[in-house]
Amino acid sequence: MKAVKTYDVIIIGAGPAGIFTALELADKGLEILMVEKGQDIRERIATSRNKNALPKDKVRNVVCGWGGAGAFSDGKLTLTTEFGGNLDDYLSKEELAEKIRYVDETYCRFGGAGRKVYGDEHADLIRDLKRKAAAADLRLIPARIRHLGTDVNGEILTNMRDFLADKADIMADTAVDRIIAEDGVVKGVIIKDMFYGCRYLVGAPGREGAEWFVNEVSQLGLEFTSNAVDIGVRVEMPAEVLESITDVVYESKLVYFSRSFDDRVRTFCMNPNGFVVTENNDGLLTVNGHSYAHKKSENTNFAVLVSKKFTEPFREPIKYGKYIANLANILGGGVIVQRLGDLLDGRRSTEERIMRGLVRPTMPTATPGDLSLVLPYRHLQDIKEMLAALDEVAPGANSRHTLLYGVEVKFYSNRLELSANLETKVHNFFAIGDGAGITRGLVQASAAGVTVGQVITAREEC
Repeated sequence: MKAVKTYDVIIIGAGPAGIFTALELADKGLEILMVEKGQDIRERIATSRNKNALPKDKVRNVVCGWGGAGAFSDGKLTLTTEFGGNLDDYLSKEELAEKIRYVDETYCRFGGAGRKVYGDEHADLIRDLKRKAAAADLRLIPARIRHLGTDVNGEILTNMRDFLADKADIMADTAVDRIIAEDGVVKGVIIKDMFYGCRYLVGAPGREGAEWFVNEVSQLGLEFTSNAVDIGVRVEMPAEVLESITDVVYESKLVYFSRSFDDRVRTFCMNPNGFVVTENNDGLLTVNGHSYAHKKSENTNFAVLVSKKFTEPFREPIKYGKYIANLANILGGGVIVQRLGDLLDGRRSTEERIMRGLVRPTMPTATPGDLSLVLPYRHLQDIKEMLAALDEVAPGANSRHTLLYGVEVKFYSNRLELSANLETKVHNFFAIGDGAGITRGLVQASAAGVTVGQVITAREEC
């Protein structure tokens, strides 16, 4: 097959994993092609601000484009090895910590230096919070967090794009159709019926491309294992309720094992003074949360997620998660919101009941409804127990006026069998980021890109 053009490196996906791979290779004299399914960053920001943009374009833009699904997140850099992905399965804790430091420095170099880092102080208060959490059967995992904010994160991604403009060919609004390998060696990709060759291929498709990626690697005969799927709700309450936590650690990871089922339940993506937003996952409307550097609400929101890892014979956790999300879409036309008190009383919320509540929703387009018709009983019971436990640490968290938005689903791709270099069994074919099932956030996805960039550099120097 004759190539239209042959590159040294082709990178599939321009999320943080793909971007940091390119940044690492930018000055190594290599010809690089980046292929991104969604819009370029300036077009993406313009679409998000355009009130006249088509709804389908707005929805797709949330998780697809330069910067990946994290571009319009609240831009939290989780500077810890304790959570945010599974890179410590491939790197030592020391190596991962060094990569995280390097990633943080890079974000600072491109515009994040002035943003505050939480967790460098208040050691006594953190110990007190841990003690209170333990008494409520919760494990508090504090972390150093640099909060960029959605707006500043967009500026940083734009700066990175401009830096790479003359160092890589970049195809936006372009999807890779096929991955081509022969005799265990990567050869290139098919894009719009044209073949582009390469010596190294980096697969970093993100969550948006996870199912496509699994299908492609399966056809190459590569083995993978199923990751857990996280299903739950986005919780919203007055910011004051959680100030004893967020003022100290900003982003806290609280882990609980339910008494009823011994399921692992955790908080995720806490947004002080933030906003609840809709997220699109391949046509399914789910819920997420953002916070900004220069725009504040009166509420704090966070996810409560139940982790479920399936065993044989079922190996399709993504399909299961999408089934649950689809139920919410059928019943609510998208995201459903319910007062905790209504859920406990076994009745649906109505617009009138929501408006009588003490918490003003930051997502007014959510449909009042009944989450018990969507989430399995087991998940609901786990979530109720988690909120009751959290109330012992932050009184008021379990208020009847607390709002629950559903559903929130985190799809983690099936994880490929990878070497310590994040390389598949196809020579010079690397798989990184959320789409490869090994990371779950900005920092570790970026660190994975740095790792692969360094591996390729070392091979070129040999």
